[in-house]
Amino acid sequence: MADTLQTKDSKTEDAIGSSKQQESNDISLIESKTTIQLRVAFIHPDLGIGGAERLVVDAAVGLQSRGHKVTMYTSHHDCSHCFEETRDGTLNVHVFGDWLPRSFFGKGGMILFAILRSLYLAMALITIHRNDYDILFVDQLSFSIPILKLTGAKILFYCHFPDKLLTQRDSLIKRVYRIPFDIMEELTTKMADKVVVNSNFTASVFNSSFQTMSEKPGVLYPGIRLDAYDRQVDTTDVSVKPLISKCITIISINRFERKKNIGLAIRAFALLSTHVPKYYSQLRLIIAGGYDVRVSENVEYMQELQALAQELGLAIATLDGKDTLKHPSDAQVIFLPSFSEAQRTFILSTSLCLVYTPVHEHFGIVPIEAMYAQLPVVAANNGGPTESILHNATGILCDAEPDSFSRSIALLVKDKNKAKAMGKLGRERVTTKFSLETFTKSLEHILFETMESDNMDAVMTSYVVYLTVISLTPVFIVTMLYILL
Repeated sequence: MADTLQTKDSKTEDAIGSSKQQESNDISLIESKTTIQLRVAFIHPDLGIGGAERLVVDAAVGLQSRGHKVTMYTSHHDCSHCFEETRDGTLNVHVFGDWLPRSFFGKGGMILFAILRSLYLAMALITIHRNDYDILFVDQLSFSIPILKLTGAKILFYCHFPDKLLTQRDSLIKRVYRIPFDIMEELTTKMADKVVVNSNFTASVFNSSFQTMSEKPGVLYPGIRLDAYDRQVDTTDVSVKPLISKCITIISINRFERKKNIGLAIRAFALLSTHVPKYYSQLRLIIAGGYDVRVSENVEYMQELQALAQELGLAIATLDGKDTLKHPSDAQVIFLPSFSEAQRTFILSTSLCLVYTPVHEHFGIVPIEAMYAQLPVVAANNGGPTESILHNATGILCDAEPDSFSRSIALLVKDKNKAKAMGKLGRERVTTKFSLETFTKSLEHILFETMESDNMDAVMTSYVVYLTVISLTPVFIVTMLYILL
């Protein structure tokens, strides 16, 4: 086993060395571009805490550090639930339309109201800051692009994943309801001057979902600020003290959403009593992630996960600012919603491994964070993580089943040297391929390409959309008058 691991590690190190040379050549090419200062606006629906938010914040900070003028626009920004750079003055943030509802009395229509909020945000931007920008970075929702095109700025659309594939359509009414939104998503996405996605996996899904688009998307892997993960652990921080333990810690970091499949981590952890009975009493699982009390799914799903853990006979505790967690050593599963930077630094610095449970994840920034922190990652063998994690080198890719995950975790529990070796290779891989510096230089290169591009598909689609809206306006007015009168 040791010889096999050593051979694989050697091959992996050679591959990493080769990729470093290629990366260096790519960066040199990017740096040869003329470094003109660009005026860039980021349009993002909700600057909360999540992978998409981390990406746009890092992109904005990275471009700003390279001398570009950056401004962020959003429909919601809660200073008590956001990344530090958006509240400490590092980034200039404008909020428009937070007064608009998110749903129809909390009972549905979320996509409709999300679109309305994005349209209002776009209208505010073109009304107040119409000629202030050279290029607009739009992500998540493409529906506002027709309005944003009126600024005359170029538009780069970053697609985390097609929105049409993120919805449940378990009834005929829902399927019919989504048809116009799906059509408009494709049309408005085509209006962007350039489209990029976060992984080759997402690119393949994008191409099959938007078959009328002649221009294929580029791939821009997210990156992380390495210095943000080099911070020293502050054990004097009041939020960190309850987490200090001599237990072997396994962590899961995900937003509290059902699609993140966090229950898999809990089930796999419970099975460790069978796979590593000798160590089981020394183990604990920390489930951390983005959590917003305004989002009903976050609240409901955490309750479901807590109930699941208890059903499996696991002792639980929750650290949410209300529970003081006086006896965390008694808990086998600790829930850590909306964790602080200090808590994140602590759990990444002191854990054995990260368990990443989403299936067919678009990319996944959390495995990157964990690998840089020298934690091996156990993840599903599909989707974006297969591009970031090197199997049996920086982590273990396995079937998304409790027993498979549990056995993979058990290997790391029993062989700390293997876990340490994987962690070392993981840090090297992130430094080479997924740093914010690499991401920013690649993004800057794409922005300059976008500035110089003439996407005729975007131009023709824009005309079609505008003419359609103009032709339907009289019909809308007549219909409203008929209803009201």
